[in-house]
Amino acid sequence: MGSSPGMGRSKRAHFLRAALPCLALTALQSGPVAAQSLTPDLFNPNRGGFAAPETLPTRRTAGVPQAPSDALPALPDPNADPRKRQQTPATSRVGQVPTYGLPAANGASGSGYDSLNRKRQQPKLYPGQPKPKRPVGPGSPVPPATPDRTLGPPRIAPPPSETAHKVPVPPAMAGSVPGQPLRRRLKADDDAFGAVGDYAGSFLIKGGLELSAGYDTNPARLNKPVGSPVYVVAPDLLVASDWERHALVADLRGSFSGYTNNMPATIDGFASPSPVEIDRPDFTGHVDGRIDVDRDLKLTSQLRLRLATDNPGSPNVQAGLQKYPVYATYGTTIGFDQTFNRFQVAAGATVDRTAYTDSKLTDGSTFSNNDRDFNQYGGVGRFSYELKPGLKPFVEIQGDTRVHDQAADRNGYFRDSNGGYAKVGSSFEFSRILTGEVSVGYSARNYVDPRLSQLSGFLTSGSLIWNASGLTTVKFATDTQIAETTVPGSSGVLVHTYGVEVDHDFRRWLTAVGKFTYGTYDYQNQGRNDKTYSLEGNLIYKLNRNIWIKGTLRHDILDSNQPTSSSQGTVVMLGVRLQN
Repeated sequence: MGSSPGMGRSKRAHFLRAALPCLALTALQSGPVAAQSLTPDLFNPNRGGFAAPETLPTRRTAGVPQAPSDALPALPDPNADPRKRQQTPATSRVGQVPTYGLPAANGASGSGYDSLNRKRQQPKLYPGQPKPKRPVGPGSPVPPATPDRTLGPPRIAPPPSETAHKVPVPPAMAGSVPGQPLRRRLKADDDAFGAVGDYAGSFLIKGGLELSAGYDTNPARLNKPVGSPVYVVAPDLLVASDWERHALVADLRGSFSGYTNNMPATIDGFASPSPVEIDRPDFTGHVDGRIDVDRDLKLTSQLRLRLATDNPGSPNVQAGLQKYPVYATYGTTIGFDQTFNRFQVAAGATVDRTAYTDSKLTDGSTFSNNDRDFNQYGGVGRFSYELKPGLKPFVEIQGDTRVHDQAADRNGYFRDSNGGYAKVGSSFEFSRILTGEVSVGYSARNYVDPRLSQLSGFLTSGSLIWNASGLTTVKFATDTQIAETTVPGSSGVLVHTYGVEVDHDFRRWLTAVGKFTYGTYDYQNQGRNDKTYSLEGNLIYKLNRNIWIKGTLRHDILDSNQPTSSSQGTVVMLGVRLQN
């Protein structure tokens, strides 16, 4: 349907009323019209790049004061009147953040909070603005090497020494990445030529074999020396568990000393106090176990074995022997270790047996040594208290009973006995320079036979390690034992041993070792006293971790108050040690 004539006239009237004012404004404008020019600033992605603040028509000039943010008329400044300027109160600092003329400290990260507990803002980037490069991290390719000299012609053949130490290293490996924490330097290897070992499951195994040969001027320790070439084969094995809880360690060490010459069967028409064949085995081994019940309670156990012969020159050696009889001492200890804060209690029960082989005489007959076989049952306890880290005094008490297979020995003495010791001491560690344990006490043993008096004496025991410097180490050791004897009328032998060892590294691969040992053998109720001196020097040349070359020079002295019992001997050895 068409619109009525009245409505058409009304629309035209509205259009004319709107168009007339526009035409009037256009007629009054006399300035030219200019189009906006295309400039590089339009493509600038930085803040303020589309229109510079200083070119905006709304910029504030020097003569126009800036209006307040709330667009209200500004209040008169009280400081404008000089009369009121001195009456203005000081600005209150209550609730204000203190400022010290320095910006707030920022952490290494770009997020989180600063030292004033204000949230740190990340910089905002406009579209198209290049992002800052992240620091180079681990796994980045090695940067190309840049020559030091960039001017002038390159050198034809630079010496290798100038570039050998300038091989590019990845920043992550060199620790030079910005923001990367400092790398902790690896601990220096204390023994750069020591055995590394191999792992078998969770066990670390280290083994070695030492082969030596040389000459001994008096291997039998006779009053009139008789020398002989000597060779020594000494294997060793160490097996240790690598468990988070519990532990098992086996330490086995042995040696066999062989001599190519035999000793004389008779001396001055009498049977020689030394065997004809003087080859000697020696073995010491123990297996230690520990079960960690909880943090403060541990169950401990040990299996041990000692295989050896009587010492050359000892009065326990029979005259007229063809070779040394071998004895074996084996046993076990089962105990516990309980900790009560700083107080610690350790106790264990021990069972040991000593057995000798029969003696073979030069005439072909044998002689039984069953009278020297015995069983020993005992116990030991230690009570210690940690006064401070590195200092722990203790008290140790031990008691045992020895029961021989035969009630009477070859001379008719009943040697079953009861004995023990008590000692006090302390273990300490002073900044790893001086570490060890020292104790003193008293030891005594009573025999069933009334003809054998009590065997007793002063007891010393200890082991000290003094790291005098990074190249020199000094060790001191002392021990006291009560040993059985076959000397008629003697209760036993009270043995004191003292030793000092000095190790010095001329180089990491060249080590010198000096040892001095002093011992006393007191055969009670017999008036025999023996003193032993041993001075030894070793020079070890370490080719690598697996091969060492070792030279040994040792001089032994046996000084006895009995006639024709003193002796001296010198040993020279050169050998090689193979280890892994």
